[in-house]
Amino acid sequence: MKLLRWLFPHPILTILLTIVWLLLVNGYSLNSLLFGLFLGIVIPIITSPYWPDRPTLRNPRMIIEYTLIVLYDIVVANVVVARVILFKSNADQCPAWVSIPLDLRSPEAITVLAATITLTPGTVSADLSDHGHSLLVHCLDAPDPDAVRDEIKTRYERRLMEIFE
Repeated sequence: MKLLRWLFPHPILTILLTIVWLLLVNGYSLNSLLFGLFLGIVIPIITSPYWPDRPTLRNPRMIIEYTLIVLYDIVVANVVVARVILFKSNADQCPAWVSIPLDLRSPEAITVLAATITLTPGTVSADLSDHGHSLLVHCLDAPDPDAVRDEIKTRYERRLMEIFE
C-alpha cells in the first residue's frame, strides 16, 4: 500500500497529465499512452514535496455539477457581453468594482473561484485581500453590484464549499 501511495501521490493528477499528453501529441498509439503515463507518474512524484497539504474533495460528484454550471454561465455571459458591446452605449454602461467577502478558507477553493470569475466573460478577479477574506472583482456592466456579489456567493462559492470544505 505504501508503494502505491509513493508511486501515485496524486492519482487524479496522474490521469490528467496522461490525458493532456495524449491530447498534445494528437495521436493515440501505445507509445504515446505509455509515455503519457510515465509523465503522469514521474511529475507528481517529483512535485509531491511541494504539496504537503493535499486538498481533500468532500463531494467529488459536485465537481461535475459545478463544471456544467460554469460552462453554461460562460456561454450565457458571452451572449450578454456581446449585447453590451454591440447595443449599449458607453454612457449607459455601469462598470463596477465589487468586493466579495469570502467564506472559503481553502487556498485551492479560492483559486478555483477566482479562475471561474475570470473565465466568465465580463468579469475578472483583480485582487485577493492579504488574509484571503475578500476578492476584488471588476465587472464590465453591473448596474447592481450587490446582486453580482450575491450571485457569485450563491452560485459558485456555496458549491465550492461543498466540494472543498
